[in-house]
Amino acid sequence: MTQQFLSDIEKRRSIYHLNREIKVSDQKIMEIVNHAVKHTPSAFNSQSARVVVLMGEQHEKLWNHTEDVLRGIVPAESFKTTQDKMESFRKAYGTVLFFEDQATVESLQKQFDLYKDNFPVWSQHSSGMLQFVVWTALANEGIGASLQHYNPLIDEKVIKEWNVPVTWKLIAQMPFGNIGTPAGEKEFSPLENRVKLYK
Repeated sequence: MTQQFLSDIEKRRSIYHLNREIKVSDQKIMEIVNHAVKHTPSAFNSQSARVVVLMGEQHEKLWNHTEDVLRGIVPAESFKTTQDKMESFRKAYGTVLFFEDQATVESLQKQFDLYKDNFPVWSQHSSGMLQFVVWTALANEGIGASLQHYNPLIDEKVIKEWNVPVTWKLIAQMPFGNIGTPAGEKEFSPLENRVKLYK
């Protein structure tokens, strides 16, 4: 069982060439997301994670909005690269939006003054774990994904378009879909430079 878990971790890679020909149902995708949100740990069991899953035209709308925002920021002469990237995300099957509820974080800060500076950090840690769990679980179903961070540039549009509570802070966006082109070989730094054991 341990080996299977470690093997699943290896399947999780950043996949940028995605398409919509997935062999997994929407229901299965939602089961994965719901299970991950329910069981991923959080500081003081705060359960501050919030998720919005976009599919179909709602998914496309996100990347159209993102492209519109970036068009006003990226110089016109270099916008083609940005436009191509947005198109690659649009071609995916869907997008998972990860949020952290700041009302929950602020409530904990008020309850536990000694740790008030830590709760925003711990909130980010929990979100990172949730992103990893969803990403790995999708990879285990043969679904590719990548992690994007166009927040806070798109926060206002996301809140307005999908009626997201203003206390939900957007952390990351994960376009997902069928793997069009697998990830290449990955290089690893020597573990002896990264891990130390003392007994």
